[in-house]
Amino acid sequence: MTVNIASQPQKLIWLTGLSGSGKSTIAQALAQELTAKGQANYLLDGDILRQGLNSDLGYSEADRHENVRRTGEVCKLLLDSGLTVIAAFISPYRADRDAIRAKLMPGQFIEVFVDTPLEVCEQRDPKGLYKKARSGEIENFTGISAPYEPPQTPEIHIQTTETSVKRAIDTIIQSLEKAAS
Repeated sequence: MTVNIASQPQKLIWLTGLSGSGKSTIAQALAQELTAKGQANYLLDGDILRQGLNSDLGYSEADRHENVRRTGEVCKLLLDSGLTVIAAFISPYRADRDAIRAKLMPGQFIEVFVDTPLEVCEQRDPKGLYKKARSGEIENFTGISAPYEPPQTPEIHIQTTETSVKRAIDTIIQSLEKAAS
């Protein structure tokens, strides 16, 4: 399939939510769907960036701010190259997400709140992180010993206990199509 990058909208789709909320699952499925539709995109996942570009950062409040700031700069570069960017990051602080939005053109930042109750995230806990945080093995864990500030007015609000991954993807794509028309 041929992709005409010049004709596609450059959007940053920023998925935020607690660890285990489903951000990465939704982001991966969205990237696949956009690719199938011929839309050039790039997926940035918080876990992957923490292994490379941001491997020097810990989980203090200052390091979390810097993690999101760096990611925002990478997103801007990718947007400038003509891609749709999908970013899946806990990004616990509202001000950090707002700072990224402020650096972009109006309407370019689409905040997707992947809203999953803490109890559900703890039940999912594929990496055993919540258990370690509850036992004191992990400090500054978002939702347990560090804050998470949910978006107040996200463009898209997905409640994963009520919405399938497919429906979440459909909602995001409909929003993108509406914005493009």
